[in-house]
Amino acid sequence: MIYELRTYWTAEGKLENLHDRFRDVTLPIFKRLNMQVIGFWVPETRTEATGDLVYVLGFESIEAKETAWKTFMTDPAWVEGKAKSEINGKLVTKVTSVTMTATNYSPLQ
Repeated sequence: MIYELRTYWTAEGKLENLHDRFRDVTLPIFKRLNMQVIGFWVPETRTEATGDLVYVLGFESIEAKETAWKTFMTDPAWVEGKAKSEINGKLVTKVTSVTMTATNYSPLQ
């Protein structure tokens, strides 16, 4: 099992719009594509280093992760939902992704 840590930085005043997009558009697609959501978090104090939203996904392998993201990015519901959510401007200014492997003492292994 591998994990992906994703961090999002939002455009000014767009965090609630991003939450709405995850809730209404992204999560149903993740579920349909069997993308395992471990959890979502918001930093207690937002700084340039922390971003605005952090989440972790779990995948069986690097190949499964790559396939899932390729499928997700071209999914018609995602393409349409993203476009609708950005009618008044982009929601996200930066995204980082870190692929992680659990240590042998992690309860998630």
